[in-house]
Amino acid sequence: MQWNLRRRTIMSSDQSSVAEHGLDVDLWIEGQGFQTTADIKIPDKLADQVIGQDAAVEVIKKAAEQKRHVMLIGEPGTGKSMLAKSMTEYLPKGELQDVIAYHNPDDPNEPKVRVVPAGKGKEIVTAQKKEAQAKKQQKASMFTFFIIMVLLLTIAAFISTNYNPNVLFFGIILVAIIFLATRYSGNRTENYMVPKLLVTHEDGDAPPFIDATGAHAGALLGDVKHDPFQSGGLETPAHERLEVGAIHKASKGVLFIDEINMLRIESQQSLLTALQEGKFSITGQSERSSGAMVKSESVPCDFILVCAGNLDAIQGMHPALRSRIRGYGYEVFMRSTMPDTDENRKKLIRFVAQEVARDKKIPHFDRKAVGEIVKEAQRRAGRHGRLTLRLRELGGLVRVAGDIAREKHQPLVTAEMVVEAKRIARSLEQQIADRYLESRKEYKTFTTEGDEVGIVNGLAALNTESSMSEYSGIVLPIVAEVTPAQTKSGGRIIATGKLGEIAKEAVQNVSALIKKYTGEDISNHDVHVQFVGTYEGVEGDSASISVATAVISAFEDVPVDQTLAMTGSLSVRGQVLPVGGVTAKIEAACEAGLKRVLIPRSNLRDVVLEERYIGKIEIIPVETLNEVLEKALVNGTNKDGLLMKLSKLVEKGGKPTLLTPSRAAPQ
Repeated sequence: MQWNLRRRTIMSSDQSSVAEHGLDVDLWIEGQGFQTTADIKIPDKLADQVIGQDAAVEVIKKAAEQKRHVMLIGEPGTGKSMLAKSMTEYLPKGELQDVIAYHNPDDPNEPKVRVVPAGKGKEIVTAQKKEAQAKKQQKASMFTFFIIMVLLLTIAAFISTNYNPNVLFFGIILVAIIFLATRYSGNRTENYMVPKLLVTHEDGDAPPFIDATGAHAGALLGDVKHDPFQSGGLETPAHERLEVGAIHKASKGVLFIDEINMLRIESQQSLLTALQEGKFSITGQSERSSGAMVKSESVPCDFILVCAGNLDAIQGMHPALRSRIRGYGYEVFMRSTMPDTDENRKKLIRFVAQEVARDKKIPHFDRKAVGEIVKEAQRRAGRHGRLTLRLRELGGLVRVAGDIAREKHQPLVTAEMVVEAKRIARSLEQQIADRYLESRKEYKTFTTEGDEVGIVNGLAALNTESSMSEYSGIVLPIVAEVTPAQTKSGGRIIATGKLGEIAKEAVQNVSALIKKYTGEDISNHDVHVQFVGTYEGVEGDSASISVATAVISAFEDVPVDQTLAMTGSLSVRGQVLPVGGVTAKIEAACEAGLKRVLIPRSNLRDVVLEERYIGKIEIIPVETLNEVLEKALVNGTNKDGLLMKLSKLVEKGGKPTLLTPSRAAPQ
């Protein structure tokens, strides 16, 4: 059965979606009650602006009310930092404190720390500075008077000794000594008197939100400055050299650390101590610095920790730190897609309005332009009936479209500008794929017409291990050759092309299917499989049907249609299984000039093509390797003989590859 896909695709009855009722985006957007995004009301609270993470928002609200720690794990751009920042809106006000450091006369290397209500710290330090300044001026006046008296006595002695120059010289030396002595001893006393304001707030300030992502130990935990002058009256008091860390600034607020696994284990251990105690002393972080000798009294750090990261962040976390979060907080896995429903589409309308308001430089979007953004959210989701929640990257498209409107001096962003922005704002992987196709066409590493034995145009996706949400497809030629084994029953399958572990295993699994479909004992043959031009390596099993088709074509000497490309995984019983990035692969085949493409039937609903590709390529869904061979192999005597052999296997019940609906691949 052959299909020509349109953007509007009917979904299964168990999915509640606007697409289920035949409403494609163009029709749906016309029924919305706004003309431009300027008409859309944006919620005041940051948490209410978060799109598609309803469960995470509820957790954040509960955590803020109960002062619990939170760990947010998920893909980049899904709203983790926005959720963390929104917690401060639900924390109680009026609990903020100022922190002041004082000189400790008993042990100068252990400065005293005092906590006062918010706003009082600045008053105390200002008053102390005024008092110290008054004492300094008083001392200066007294010493000035004393120096004048010495000068007068020197002049009188100089005159009385008949202008003896030695008397004058002695007097000048005495004045200089007195000046230097008073200059340094007086200032030193005043410096010790004045406290240092470590943490300050104004009365009525909102709870702090401190982003400590990427902070080193000193910036996170506090530090003590190095003092090159440590004696002779030139040293800086220890309390003046204290510098608070992010954990102290975040007290009574939220400390956010993204990529928590990037923190050194020692820093994570200290962070755990701060969480447990609610206070943490400031000490020098470098053993080579004079600050290493200084350790203050404990400084309050009663904060809520919100840490975030990708799935791999869990592996790099200190086990005790994660245990603390689990025991006294919440762990949240962020959603990367949401159902394509009427309500969620309206949330994307609000998202566009929020991005325009946040940017403050780009014009608003008209209704059709917003519709193009919704279509792109469908495409980037990678599954039909879903909308992407990788909204940071979608926001990038919004800003590029806005920049185009500004360049053209237009008051609104139109749908045409969004389409132009999609062409301009292509990801690095997409640009690489474009260059790849250009070079492969130029050097003719694959063909798009005629037929060849043992050669299949496979399809692959770039970006499968990238942090970006978009896939980029490429054409991946696969060539197979069958030769006699060098020794009896010593045949091997030899695959080249810098294959990863999963790809190697997929090639090995194909051997079971070759035995079944050809009836040949492959132990008497060497099967060579080459992935052409895969200099960066190949990973995954989505080329399984391509490998199987190429090898069977080589075994049976049946040519493969070169106007056709294919992608799909295979079970060892010949069932075609779903793969990822199917839309990007189809678009790559279309760009390469291919006419038809085979995809797993269970991936059919995941195809959401851009308008420029619709009608240019025929998409054929398949369920079994039988169907793949029937569609891919060129008609002729050899093909008829192979299909006859397969039909006999089915009649004998020896071929369990024609599946009933109950055996369909899971989605």
